[in-house]
Amino acid sequence: MSAVGGDGHHPSLLLVDDDATLRERLARAFRERGWEVTTAGDYDSALAAARRESPEYAVVDLRMPGRSGLEVVKDLLAVDASTKAIVLTGYGSIATTVDAIRLGAVNYLPKPADVDDILAAFERASGEPSLAAPETFEAPSLARAEWEHIHRVLADCAGNISEASRKLGIHRRSLQRKLQKYPPAR
Repeated sequence: MSAVGGDGHHPSLLLVDDDATLRERLARAFRERGWEVTTAGDYDSALAAARRESPEYAVVDLRMPGRSGLEVVKDLLAVDASTKAIVLTGYGSIATTVDAIRLGAVNYLPKPADVDDILAAFERASGEPSLAAPETFEAPSLARAEWEHIHRVLADCAGNISEASRKLGIHRRSLQRKLQKYPPAR
């Protein structure tokens, strides 16, 4: 994906992340490659920026204070359906990946992701050929699938552990112990 087209066009990017250090590091790297970058730290400023000038591309953090990155993606695409959005997260799961794609994101990347990772994800989404080796699907381990399911149910219950434990059919204390563990390796 070239930064500047033959007609001198600079692609526009909206970068939405509540982590100011990461946001500015990525913005600087994109600008060095010839991109026009607008940054936002939350839902409201992201939508305000998109309404002023709709970006061609967007990189959105999944978890932010207030409204989530999934809501940002959904509403960005309501402003301009041609915006290509990628969701970044440090808390990846199959369920949130499916949600992001259903809402219109073109790809989903785990953090930490750098500019090259993001550009490669946009290229894969556009169907442009990539020099990277083809990815192979590796099924998650049973422990990983369980961890993702538990976190999905907890998210569906708005973080209410008692309600999630009832839906999962396990004791509340058992659920709390499982939630204290780090996600198992794939």
